[in-house]
Amino acid sequence: MTLRELEYIVAVDREQHFGRAAAACFVSQPALSTAVRKLEDELGVVLFERGPGEVAGRTLYSGPVDTILRAPGGSPMQSLRRFIATAAVCGFAGLGTLAVAPAAQAQLALPAPSPAAKVGQRVGLTDIDVEYSSPGVKGRKIWGALVPFDKPWRTGANRATKITFSNDVEFGGQKVTAGSYAIVSIPGKKGWTIALNRNLGLWSGGTPYDAKEDVVRVPAKTSAGPMRERMIFTFTDTTDDSTSLDLEWEKLRVSVAIKVDTAAHAQASIDKAIDGSWRPHALAARYLSSVKKDHKTALRLADISLAIETTWFNSWIKAEILAASGDKAQARKFAQQAFDLGSKDPNFFYRERVEKALKEWK
Repeated sequence: MTLRELEYIVAVDREQHFGRAAAACFVSQPALSTAVRKLEDELGVVLFERGPGEVAGRTLYSGPVDTILRAPGGSPMQSLRRFIATAAVCGFAGLGTLAVAPAAQAQLALPAPSPAAKVGQRVGLTDIDVEYSSPGVKGRKIWGALVPFDKPWRTGANRATKITFSNDVEFGGQKVTAGSYAIVSIPGKKGWTIALNRNLGLWSGGTPYDAKEDVVRVPAKTSAGPMRERMIFTFTDTTDDSTSLDLEWEKLRVSVAIKVDTAAHAQASIDKAIDGSWRPHALAARYLSSVKKDHKTALRLADISLAIETTWFNSWIKAEILAASGDKAQARKFAQQAFDLGSKDPNFFYRERVEKALKEWK
């Protein structure tokens, strides 16, 4: 930091005191305020204007900073070094040089050389998502040059491309469990190999590719494609059970077939929906009987619940409904059923209630 730069910090705006100076220097106002006041104490002057009563016994300084630093008493360079260390101005390169700006600057936004991109496709009940960075041709030779043959490639730019499957799939004919993987390509003159790797941090921070972390390695189909200035991923020929993941860049298309077992996924969804569906019918039956006193509708719902799955709980609910409607004989029958099933369940929390009913419903 030079004397001129220090002068800029001090003189950036006298009316708003430390506020604009701190913003221009990319530090917090309290940090800059503390640093400047320590320097003022050491030099015996006031560098920033304050409110009434804050400058008693001192002179408001309005001259160049280098004049202050030549003032008698103490080493000026020691004062300056102490000021720099105290201010902890993180925006300075090595605390050595300040790029002076007239005011606080907004963060500079510029287009990335290889912008981030995402593409997704639902295949049946399976979501497949690809996240990557999209490099451009920019007049360069791509295959065998920018992207060498027979060497692992991140299949994009920056960090490795990531693919995520919400369900198990077949990738290039090989089974892959649901999850996220890095796509690693090995381009060749005679064909390509595509690997899915467990390490999502490949090529990020220098993390090297390790083939031992590959989940699968499959051959890919290559063909001529339309000229693509920027590399893209796309899904084509999508059905309920399959799709093709295509990479297109320059005039090359690379494809890998992905298959899903939609019928099995649908059956699992059906089973999950049906499993436990006896419960809402049973609870609705109990409510209609105990609150609405609509025993007829309650019995109908209880029978639907029992038809889906017979448990001690819905058996007991039907027993209660029958008892409330005056049919104690049938009520005892279902109470006995509830007791027999509940005795095998460690969560038979109505045991005492059922035992009492069996004694009373004669």
